[in-house]
Amino acid sequence: MDLSLLYYGAQCLAGFIAFVTIWGWLPLDNWWVRGVEFPRIQIMVLGVVAWVGMLVFWPEWQLGQWLLFVILSLMLAFQLRMVLPYTKLWKKEVQQAKDKPEDQDHQLKIMVSNVLTPNDETQKLVDLVKQRQPDILITLESDNKWEKALQQIEPDYPYTVKVPLDNMYGMHLYSKLELIDPKVKYLMIDDIPSIHTQLRLQSGRVIWLYCLHPMPPSPTEADKSTTRDAELLMVGKHIKENEQTAILAGDLNDVAWSKTTRRFQRISGLLDPRIGRHFINTFHVNYPFLRWALDHIFHSACFTVVDIRRLPSIGSDHFPVMTTLQYEPEEASNQEQNAPTANAEDVKETENKIEAGKKEGCKVSKEHAAEQS
Repeated sequence: MDLSLLYYGAQCLAGFIAFVTIWGWLPLDNWWVRGVEFPRIQIMVLGVVAWVGMLVFWPEWQLGQWLLFVILSLMLAFQLRMVLPYTKLWKKEVQQAKDKPEDQDHQLKIMVSNVLTPNDETQKLVDLVKQRQPDILITLESDNKWEKALQQIEPDYPYTVKVPLDNMYGMHLYSKLELIDPKVKYLMIDDIPSIHTQLRLQSGRVIWLYCLHPMPPSPTEADKSTTRDAELLMVGKHIKENEQTAILAGDLNDVAWSKTTRRFQRISGLLDPRIGRHFINTFHVNYPFLRWALDHIFHSACFTVVDIRRLPSIGSDHFPVMTTLQYEPEEASNQEQNAPTANAEDVKETENKIEAGKKEGCKVSKEHAAEQS
């Protein structure tokens, strides 16, 4: 193989990595900008390939190659800073739960599964639920077919909230624990629900649970991330203002290291149990290299982590995720120090984003209504 092709190929890849990284800094909500926040791991891997490839030919560098190498190194440092917190090299944001037999009553197992509406392998999820026995099951993209299939588990899950839809935004909540005054709300778009409920733990403590599945920015769905960002920030702001002990879970159609999700954490004060542990990449099941974390759980500082893991495929394009939390209020003061805090810019940007999201949501709702008529 002609070495010059490798040399120029490495430079082209380096230029592409630099371009994509800088492109993601544009202050726009369009899908073609926000989309580059998703594959940071993949961008970093390709960037390392380009970095090594350029280094092999360093004796032949001229000024242009030196400048490109410096820029590439800075871009790699930025990408590394974004993804490194979701590895064991970073300090854990949430402590490991204390291993005490008497703490079983204070534990809460939550399974989140985007089932993919056209997926007909419903029995795989039913069997997984029977095997893993979560206290809470949240399904996304579940329609009447899935609701009927999940009737098998209802004897073990007396508390339910069912929102079967055929628009890929259906949502079901199954709970062994008492749900108090559950509500289905349509925060931004008239046909995209979220579930808001109080939940009584086995210990008797009442907390809040929010189940979300906002519309993603993509060429086939939302042109912009505005409604997705606004929905997440609206709930985060509500949790903080009302000083709620809360858990937020679902397919957020966003990655943990995005600008919006990091701002949500600062606004809400909720913690991410993946920080200091691992990515929990859930999408896409069929493309291992093109895989990132879309299914999330965030929680108040009074919870510690027993376990968080990705579960086997159920035939969907998402893997299910199981998170086991433990209620340890005595650890709240220590863990609150790990929570990121909002500044004046975060507060202002949140207000602006929510207002813009409401306007964009009205527009999208009208478009969906017109498509249905």
